[in-house]
Amino acid sequence: MALKGIRVVEFAGLAPAPYCGMILSDFGANVIRVDKAPSQVNLDRLARGKKSIAVNMKNSEGVNIVKNLCRNADVLIEPFRKGVMEKLNLGPTEVMKDNPGLIYARLTGYGQTGPYSDRAGHDINYIATSGVLSMLGRKHEKPYAPINLLADFGGGGLVCALGILMALYERTMSKQGQVIDANMVEGSAYLASWLWASRDIPIWGKPRGENVLDTGAHFYETYKTSDDKHMAVGAIEPQFYKQLIQGLGLSEDVPHMDKMEEMKEMFTEIFATKTQAEWMAIFEKTDACVTPVWDHDQIQKHPHNASRKSFVTHDDGQVMPRPQPLLSRTPGQVVSVPQPMVGQHTREVLLNLGYAADKINALCQEGIIECNDFTSKL
Repeated sequence: MALKGIRVVEFAGLAPAPYCGMILSDFGANVIRVDKAPSQVNLDRLARGKKSIAVNMKNSEGVNIVKNLCRNADVLIEPFRKGVMEKLNLGPTEVMKDNPGLIYARLTGYGQTGPYSDRAGHDINYIATSGVLSMLGRKHEKPYAPINLLADFGGGGLVCALGILMALYERTMSKQGQVIDANMVEGSAYLASWLWASRDIPIWGKPRGENVLDTGAHFYETYKTSDDKHMAVGAIEPQFYKQLIQGLGLSEDVPHMDKMEEMKEMFTEIFATKTQAEWMAIFEKTDACVTPVWDHDQIQKHPHNASRKSFVTHDDGQVMPRPQPLLSRTPGQVVSVPQPMVGQHTREVLLNLGYAADKINALCQEGIIECNDFTSKL
C-alpha cells in the first residue's frame, strides 16, 4: 500500500484525530494509538487497523515510554488544546530533539496562536468562527450545522492528513521534519473557499437560503414522496431541467430560473403523489439529475455501490465506506478486525521497542501501563 512502512503515533482523541489516523492506516501506515492509563470508556470508532498502547503519562516513566515510541516514528498526531503536550514534556521541541525528521501534527479547534487558541469548542463553534455556518441554512431560518462533518472531518481530520502527506513528501528532499498547525476553524474555511470566491456569479451571492445551491431553487432540493421517503433533485442546467419537467408531467414552458417559491410548492405537491420506487422508475434512465435518497443502512445494496464494492462489511457486521480515493496500483485496504481495546497491544509494542518481559510486567503492576491483551491475563 502507498504508506507501507510509515510509522504513526496517534494520541487518543475523538472524531478528527482518529479519522486522520484512520486515513493513514487505511493506506498502509502502521498506526499506534496512545491511550491514557488508567483506561476510561473508549468511544473511538475510527480505529480500524490500529494498535493501542495504554500509558500513564502523568508518570515520568510513562512519558519516557512514549518518547521511546516517538524516536522511531515518522508522524505524531496530537488532538489536545495548546500547551497540553508541553506540560507532559512531549511537545515538539522536546520530542524532535531525538527525532528531527518527525512530522508533528497538532490538530486543534482554533490553532496554536491567537486569543482563542486555548479555548474549548466543538464542530459547531469552529464553523461559526470560520464564517461557514452563517452561509448554511434555509431562507428565514437560523443557520444549520450539518452534523459535525465540516470541521471535525473535512476541515479537521482530512486537512490534517493532507498536511501530513505534504510534509512527508517534503521530507524526502530536506530530510527534516516539521510541525503542522492544523485547526478546524481555518480548515473548514479553506474547505469552503468556493463559497467566498463565487459570490459574484449568478447561482450565489444572495442571502442564506435564497441561492441555487442552498435550497433557494426548486430544481436543487429534496422532496418527500407518498411513502414518506425522499427524492433529491439537482437539475441545474437547462438540458437536465427539461428532462426533469418531462418526468414530472409538466409542460416545457414551466419557469426554470424564475418563480422559484411557486415552483417549489408545485414540485412538492407532485412528488407527494407517487412512491419513491415509482419516481425511481420514471427517472432511472434519464439525465434529469433526480435520485432517491437512500437510507444509510441500505446504501450497500444500491446497484451502483454494489457493483463498485463501495462499502465493506467488517467482521463484526458493521458496514463502512471503503478507503478513498482508489489508487490503481496501491489502493487502500480495510483491515477487517474488531476495533482495538485500550491497551490491547501494549505488551507487543513494548517488546518491539526492546523492553524485557519482566520489565513490562513490572510496569503493568505499578500502573504505569495497561496490558489488556490475552497474554497479560494469564
